[in-house]
Amino acid sequence: MRIGLIAPPWLLVPPPRYGGTEVVVDGLARGLAAAGHEVLLAAPEGSTCPVPLVPDMPKPSFDSSAIWSAGAELYHVARAYAALTDVDLVHDHTVAGPFFRYRPASLPVVTTNHGLFSSRLGDLYRLMGPDVSMVAISHRQAADAGGASIARVIHHGIDVDAVPVGDGSGGYAAFLGRMSPDKGPREAILVAREAGFRLLMSARVQGKEESDFFDSQVAPLLGPDVEFLGELTAAEKYQLLGGAAAFLNPIQWPEPFGLVMIEALATGTPVVGTASGAAPEIVDDGVTGYLRGTIRELAEALVLASALDRRACRQAAELRFSIGRMVADHVSLYSELLLGRMPSQGR
Repeated sequence: MRIGLIAPPWLLVPPPRYGGTEVVVDGLARGLAAAGHEVLLAAPEGSTCPVPLVPDMPKPSFDSSAIWSAGAELYHVARAYAALTDVDLVHDHTVAGPFFRYRPASLPVVTTNHGLFSSRLGDLYRLMGPDVSMVAISHRQAADAGGASIARVIHHGIDVDAVPVGDGSGGYAAFLGRMSPDKGPREAILVAREAGFRLLMSARVQGKEESDFFDSQVAPLLGPDVEFLGELTAAEKYQLLGGAAAFLNPIQWPEPFGLVMIEALATGTPVVGTASGAAPEIVDDGVTGYLRGTIRELAEALVLASALDRRACRQAAELRFSIGRMVADHVSLYSELLLGRMPSQGR
């Protein structure tokens, strides 16, 4: 197949440091190409994903003034569709793209909702017509779709083979994410301290809201037993995760997926977190981690986590969260669309 992929306009593909959707798009592009498909990727200028790239795309628009700019996204989308005239299908990871008036009417379009259907953004997805096939990234996310028609639920995957396996010999707990109350960095500190574990934290601090939260809620809790490392590169991230006895993920919101959980599992590190969002679809309680509710329960689980079999964590990533599995699921959907069959609801 000839497949056009459209990444969001905010970050490079792959992202040099923190990134979620961009990591997924990069893996999907690489995986589709490795499977023998022709891929043309529309991503911000400067992206280094090793597939053919649409030339002359705008530069990344990720800054405090443009992050939610409709104009930036629409211009990115317009440039992308103008270049994707000789493909069989487009998989659009933007929000505006499926609404773009000037995309070819006969071109099959797939879109993935990387956010919440229960948010205001979800209202837009419910307005998308039947000519757009929608992918949800977890069953928990899809459960809130309301009137939106879900063509397929496809969990994310990563290049597990490229992730080094750690032995957890650092003996610490790790936290990795955005510096947002949704991600639970404050709760991670409280859990680690309750359990008597040293905590190493890596997080992106972007914009005033995250900076204020860090200054008021997290920084006062730092000390000899809690070290903040800032934002790490991919290699540094996997070194942090692989050396940890457990990855702490006490999220405080119904996260649609949670890529960092499968990254931790790929290093062999079990996950200890709350059962919010898609976490129960990723973590096998008592096998690859523990999902609990209160700070005390999470602390007790953290103590137990170091006894879990790290090989089971790695195996779960290999079998369920690989790029190969993610690509196969998408190719199945693409093939149905090109054969003119409507995908089955919720598959």
